[in-house]
Amino acid sequence: MQNWSQGGLKLSSQMKNHIVQFLQQQCQAGALPHGSFQEAANRFKVHRITVSRLWGIAKQQMSDGQPVIMRGRASGYKKKTALDEGKLLYHAMHNTVHIDEKWFYMTKASDRYYLLPDEDEPYRSCKSKRFITNVMFMCAVSRPQFGTDGQTIFDGKIGIFPFTEQVPAKRKSKNRPRGTLETKSIPSVNKEAMRECLLNQIIPAIKAKWPANASKDIYIQQDNAKPHLRSFDSQFDELASSDGFKFHLISQPANSPDTNVLDLGFFRAIQSLQDDKVATNIDELLGNVWSSFEELTPQTLNNVFLTLQSCLSKILEVHGGNNYKIPHLNKERLRRTVGLPTSLELGENLVKESLEYLLLPQNDVGASYDIGHLMNVFQL
Repeated sequence: MQNWSQGGLKLSSQMKNHIVQFLQQQCQAGALPHGSFQEAANRFKVHRITVSRLWGIAKQQMSDGQPVIMRGRASGYKKKTALDEGKLLYHAMHNTVHIDEKWFYMTKASDRYYLLPDEDEPYRSCKSKRFITNVMFMCAVSRPQFGTDGQTIFDGKIGIFPFTEQVPAKRKSKNRPRGTLETKSIPSVNKEAMRECLLNQIIPAIKAKWPANASKDIYIQQDNAKPHLRSFDSQFDELASSDGFKFHLISQPANSPDTNVLDLGFFRAIQSLQDDKVATNIDELLGNVWSSFEELTPQTLNNVFLTLQSCLSKILEVHGGNNYKIPHLNKERLRRTVGLPTSLELGENLVKESLEYLLLPQNDVGASYDIGHLMNVFQL
């Protein structure tokens, strides 16, 4: 028998916000599909009436032009928020893990060298520039954490995991006998491969590296690629609540690569280091990618998280679109002078305008969903 909460009075503010955010993601053109309340009730193990009451509060907040946030008891919500003070901050994102996959290649089809007048051009060869050996990696990172004196408490680098397998050589060669195990790229990275990587590599790595004093209620953000697991995957749900951790799978807005720190800049940083390393086989390629991942500093990763927050503001300004330029924050200058902020501020007028846009039924459904999704990352 399920342990239904009595009217939502036993629910924490965090759980109430999770329920409302789940409902916001289900919205289509400003309305909830039939059965959404019961689906939320089953998912969060609360009564359907509790879900309905929380949604009523959320709708009232949106109507009043306020950010949707649940505080205290559901029936005694106080309308005074940080919005009244005119200062909003993005969530610090310390309990969010971004995951994404990327192909890394043995070499590039063309490269540029700066040579002395009498220096020979480096010799490079491959069987075909159209079929350069490559390996897909899944990377997982979180927001680094620093102490008051700037020392690194947690570097945020969970790990980077290749989709490879060990295969016995079918024929002998001058380099190795028949049957020698060789590293090969997995020919098809399907849902089963993604599930194995997430459940057996990424989640154990998070548990092993996660700071002891950090929240263990962790959100794993992925894109909407078909092989990725959905939030209702049964095997993930079994592992989601173990060892004191609670994992949630969330998806970033569709066609919005700038909402993931890996696509936004961290993959590019790894690639620039890996391109300078020579590899003649897959094992060397793996070593080059791993060493490049380790060489990147926590400060570099933290910079990308700040850039992410600035991109979220730009996305809100263009009503969920992608017709904007990535802002330049001069982070190195800030670090040398006043210090980098943990979270960027957000204008009160921008929040109100975005909320009003969400409530207009004639607006594009996809853009409205994207804005609603982004509004959930505010910390007031």
